[in-house]
Formats: sequence, C-alpha cells, structure tokens
Amino acid sequence: MNLYVGNLPWQATEEELEAHFAQAGPVKAVRIITEGGSGRSKGFGFVEMESSEGGQSAIDSLNGKDFGGRELRVDTATERS
Repeated sequence: MNLYVGNLPWQATEEELEAHFAQAGPVKAVRIITEGGSGRSKGFGFVEMESSEGGQSAIDSLNGKDFGGRELRVDTATERS
C-alpha cells in the first residue's frame, strides 16, 4: 500500500521515516521528495508498506502524530492525473 506523508520536518531522512513507519508494519520503500537543484526536502514524501494492513495501521496510528516536532499527515497516496 502506497502512502502519502505530508508535513515532514525539513531535516528528516528517509532512514528515519522508514524506522518510524516500521512501527506499523514492514516497509517496502521510502521516498522524500526534494527540490531539483538544492536537494532540500519539499516537506512531503511517500512510504510503500508491504501490505494493505500495514498501510492502514500506519494511517490509523501515525496520522496527526508528532515526528521531529511536526504533526504528520498520513493518507493513501493517489495517482496524479
């Protein structure tokens, strides 16, 4: 299950995000979106959980919770049209 993760702290790393989401279940992949030239985080990213159960658990347990001093927004990722 692919999840959108918003309101990330600017200094968050993919490794930290993976460890945080591993509380909810096995993580398949993590990607923090960055600015093209500077490499600075745009404050959001995507976490792919190995199962839909793990994804739902992550939404239920991590949405609205503190991560690095910011309140995470976690929801099902949708395809861009």
